[in-house]
Amino acid sequence: MERDVRKLINVEDEMKFLKFIESLAVRTGQELNLNDICKEVEITNNTANNWLSITVSTGIIYLLHPYSNNAVARIVKTPKIYFMDTGLACYLAGYTDSITLEKSPFNGSIFETFVITEIIKSFANNGLDVKRYLYYYRDNKKREIDLLIIYNRTVYPIEVKKSSNPNKDSIQHFDIVKKFGLNIGNGGVICMTKDLFPIDKENNMIPIELL
Repeated sequence: MERDVRKLINVEDEMKFLKFIESLAVRTGQELNLNDICKEVEITNNTANNWLSITVSTGIIYLLHPYSNNAVARIVKTPKIYFMDTGLACYLAGYTDSITLEKSPFNGSIFETFVITEIIKSFANNGLDVKRYLYYYRDNKKREIDLLIIYNRTVYPIEVKKSSNPNKDSIQHFDIVKKFGLNIGNGGVICMTKDLFPIDKENNMIPIELL
């Protein structure tokens, strides 16, 4: 990564760029807030946008955009950051062993990052334009769905929970998709359960091993 980056930025900016990457890493799975990162790294907004584009174009991170259509205003316009390599994200965030990671608040973000990026990779590996099919949802009432898979005019809502037994609260916002004007497919909660198990007649607990 450092070798590739040297070809794209000024040498004198390397240390700040590393700090920028570290700031992105600790925010994996969160909505992008460049203003906070600019203050933390002490760089301009233009520099941050330029460096962000480098991390996207080199495949270090993926920006998952919120869903909108004519019926649903894009209330939240900010994309979410996902590191495509969870090992790199952990290293940059300072978690160098699994025990420390498991005990930290960061473990939920890494779990979500792993799930979302595996789905991103599966679409890309099948030659599909990820940006046409994968979104997230969040509105001004802070109602959120981690992932929307939209395929053949059908929406499949997905939540990600680092739990072996998520309850119905995990799918409490799935009814939002009814206003999208699309067909609604089965939804699910990707989690640590050992078996595929129904939450209700439309949604299932999905073992992470099935990804």
